[in-house]
This record gives sequence, C-alpha cells and structure tokens, in this order.
Amino acid sequence: MTIPYNSLRVRVRVAHIVDNYKALCRPGGETIPVIKADAYGHGLIPVARALSAAGAATFAVGTVEEAVALRASGIPGRIVSLLGPIDADQCQSLWAYDIIPFVHHPDQLHLLAGVARHMDSPLGVALKCDTGMRRLGFTRKEAAEAARIITAAPSLHVAMLSSHLATADDPEDVDYVAAQIQEFTAIRNTLRKAGLTFQSNLANSAAILAHPEAHFDSRRAGIALYGGNPFHGASLAHLGQGFKPAMDVATRIVSVHDLAPGQSISYGRTFTAPDSMRVAVVAAGYADAYSRSLSNTGFMLLGDTRVPICGRVCMQLTAVDVSEIPSAKPGDEILLLGGQGEEAITPDDLADWWGTIPYEPLCLLGLNPREYID
Repeated sequence: MTIPYNSLRVRVRVAHIVDNYKALCRPGGETIPVIKADAYGHGLIPVARALSAAGAATFAVGTVEEAVALRASGIPGRIVSLLGPIDADQCQSLWAYDIIPFVHHPDQLHLLAGVARHMDSPLGVALKCDTGMRRLGFTRKEAAEAARIITAAPSLHVAMLSSHLATADDPEDVDYVAAQIQEFTAIRNTLRKAGLTFQSNLANSAAILAHPEAHFDSRRAGIALYGGNPFHGASLAHLGQGFKPAMDVATRIVSVHDLAPGQSISYGRTFTAPDSMRVAVVAAGYADAYSRSLSNTGFMLLGDTRVPICGRVCMQLTAVDVSEIPSAKPGDEILLLGGQGEEAITPDDLADWWGTIPYEPLCLLGLNPREYID
C-alpha cells in the first residue's frame, strides 16, 4: 500500500489478537475480551468479529454508544458497557440492543428501575463494586442497599458482579491485591445472602497471569490481548512474555540530508550534530498522535535497524539519524511501531520512550487510518 506523505497508516493483525486471546483462556473459565476505546485503537468491530469467531461469548466495551455500535454490527452474545448509562436515553438503548450495563451508584439503579417499569423484558445489570480503586462502585456498606433496589424492581436482575484491581501489575504491592480480593469476596457473599445469583469477575490481564486466587467465574483481558506485557520492566515480566503485538504504524521518509558537526536541527536547537551525520525527515508528528515527548528520546525502525530521533518532534515532521544506513532515501517506509526481529519496536518500548504506559500510544496512534492484514 502506498502511504501518502504526512499521513500515518496503522496495520492491524487481528490473528495476533486471537492468538493472545487463546493464550489468556488457558487457565480455564470464561475470558472476556475488553475492547473498549475502539479496541485500544485496533478497531472495535473487526476485533470483535475475529474474537467472536474464535469463541468469545462476552465482550466488554466502554460506553453505551460503543455497545450499540457493536450490537448493530451483528455481534451475538453478551455485550457489557463498562461505563453504563448516564441518562434515560442511554437506558432505552440497553433494552433495545440487549446490553448489560455496569452500574456503580444507587441513582443509576433507580433510573434503570424507573425505565424498567415500561419495558416488557428483563434487563441484566453488572454491579460495579469499589474494593480499593476508589474510583467508581458500591462499597461493602452500600452492597445491601443495591441488592434491595434490584430485588424491588422485577424487571432488573444482577447478571454480573465486578470490580477492578489497582495494583495487580505491581509485584511489590501484592498485599493490596489480596486486600481487594478479600473485599470483593465479602461483597459477593453479602449479595448472595440476599438471594442474588450472578457471575463474578475481578481479574485483569496482570491478575490472569499472576493471581489465580482472583480468577473467580470469569476474567477481563485487556492490554495483554493486544500484545502488551502488564509486567514490563518488573520482576514478573517473564509471565507476560510471548504475547504478540498486533499493531504496526508506518509512514515514509520525506527528505534525507547531511548535518555538519555543530549544526542543529528542529525547533529550539535541542539537538546538535557531534560529528558529520545524515538525517532523514519523516512524515510523522504530534498531529498524527506521535508524542512530542519522544523528542531526542525515541527510535523508529528503518528496515531492521533502529534509528534515533534527533531534535524535537514537530507537528507533522520528525528527524531521525540514518548515518548507519547510507541507502536511506525519500519514499522509504519507516515504522514508528512494530516490525520483525529483535529490533522491532513493541508497545512497551514505545511507552518507555514516551514516558507512559502502552495503552496510551496504542489508543492514540490507532486514531490514524487503519488497514487489516494477515
């Protein structure tokens, strides 16, 4: 495919996502693919279709709107909206498209109960409980009240109980994981004593790999599904090895020229050539969601060689050092993410240089035009 100048192209290998899903299913029980935020930039519907064909029976998306789009595309099975309904219009969509919403506050339950009175069919909800993230969810003290509201609404039932681990990817903070598991178990018991039956899930990618005691009935697989290692740089990194990155991001070289010793390049003169060198100017910048924080820090992949960024990342242009690649010329493809072999740039590599976690570059770079390859 010819890549226009000043335009990145994202190539997604859904087969890698399927392989990662199958690996995450090996502990047994149901693994729920998390495909929120447009499948972490990989494409909501293409990823869901591939995973559905591979046997996935439940999908977790972000908003109700994402859930509606997924159902409208023909995906069968359960679709869970992790954010849940914000207003009455969204509540109507839950029934219309058979969506399971996360519910984190009594006001949401009362809203749903009011809508349910006018519906002919029941709706399953997922209760989001707060076990230590302190973001959204019912606390242990509030769980009994949630059960009371639901049992008083004949058209509502609890399909799922969920919470989220704050430190599952930190091998140095396993005590907090244990405390959250204990809290989740206590809330689970409270709801069961109230006569409710449901599926329970707590584990994310890191907990799937390292905390079998958090597996419960099902698990939600996120970053590892897309080839990220949740333990990258930590003592448990070996547990997350072997997952296949599914995204390549490519553009082309616009120009190649020499820099003499002492000459600087790009805004602010933050890079000065120490010796005679050759630089390539690449059609990628922060307007393409390629972070300015990669200035003088990150690398791109030209052929099978990593080439360092020289100077500041600009709006649509970035310079790299190609002194070791005399054949480099305008029009050559260059990778910002991906590639083959030992020098391939992984999501974890890019996140390290970016100063963030791999979720961010995947979601942002995935905003660029995508194509799907074998």
